[in-house]
Amino acid sequence: MIHHLMVGTWTPPGAIFTFAFDDEALTLKMVNRTAIPEEEPISWMTFGHAKKNIYGASMKKWSSYAIKSPTEIIHNASHPMLHLPEASKAETNTRAIFVLAAKKVPYNVYGNPFYEHAGFGNVYSVNKDGGLKENIQNYEYSPETGIHGMVFDASETFLYSADLRGNSIWTHKKEPETGRLTLVNRLKAPAPGDHPRWVDIHPSGKYLYVLMEAGNRLGVYVIDEQSHIPTFTHITYPLIPPGLPNPKMYRSDVCTLSHSGKYLYATARSNSSSLTGYIAAFKLGAAGNVERQICLNPTPTSGGHSNAVSPCDWSDEWMALTDDEQGWIEIYRWNEEFLGRVAHCDVDEPGFGMNAIWYD
Repeated sequence: MIHHLMVGTWTPPGAIFTFAFDDEALTLKMVNRTAIPEEEPISWMTFGHAKKNIYGASMKKWSSYAIKSPTEIIHNASHPMLHLPEASKAETNTRAIFVLAAKKVPYNVYGNPFYEHAGFGNVYSVNKDGGLKENIQNYEYSPETGIHGMVFDASETFLYSADLRGNSIWTHKKEPETGRLTLVNRLKAPAPGDHPRWVDIHPSGKYLYVLMEAGNRLGVYVIDEQSHIPTFTHITYPLIPPGLPNPKMYRSDVCTLSHSGKYLYATARSNSSSLTGYIAAFKLGAAGNVERQICLNPTPTSGGHSNAVSPCDWSDEWMALTDDEQGWIEIYRWNEEFLGRVAHCDVDEPGFGMNAIWYD
């Protein structure tokens, strides 16, 4: 069977690349390059709830695209960051870095600016076709904040944010009618040098997993059933091999659950092309507790800005890994708790490749 994936780029010129993975022949081919506004490369993309739209973090803009087919993708909106006047100016380094699309009505899209002037989250409504419509809220974090990843609980009532620059985990509550957010709690990371970059949550709603970029470790949190605030369990797992003499040469990247919720994957990047990054896998219990760390394997390269792992959303068998040091996408098979590379595709384009999203 053929499955399609889409990938963006870190740098201009903007483009969305479509790939076809054949899970029988184990081939991976680029089948389309969709040109998009040149100054709006998508460093993080996600689908809307029905996979009829792509939403992108596009440097100084939030963007949306209609998907007519895997090879027909049409730009329909771009909106500047409006939370602070400095954010959208060309001379500042503020950048749209992460975007999360709600899966429940009213299907708002939530974006995180990064670097300077990034102390707010941007919330956008969508039109009847799913395109970005208007900026309905800019909710405040703190002046030093730089959120790099967020996740909703299964009911989409509570939102958890990893604040890399503010070294915190934030909890917000979503108003169901409007999708606007109100602050519940801010929790400092366990160590001053952790810098949480990414979060994921177990479907049970009982466990939150926090990836520490500078700490190069995965922190396990339990979520209080009444307050829905996470509490650190003091359980951590390494995302680079313990005892390395140069841990500051690494920065961990993303963590994400498998389709079944039985496994969790996490990656780390290195700061040098002479060192590899790493990918870790964890076995989870029924409630979401981490039973054990299964592996900590080197990745083919440093990973560059990327090394983003993307499990498919219909089984635990397949996952994608992207790299922008050399520019490629690979498919791995997860079988009997072993990870095997089965397909590879090089892409000679500036800034390729950011995260992969599985269309079908």
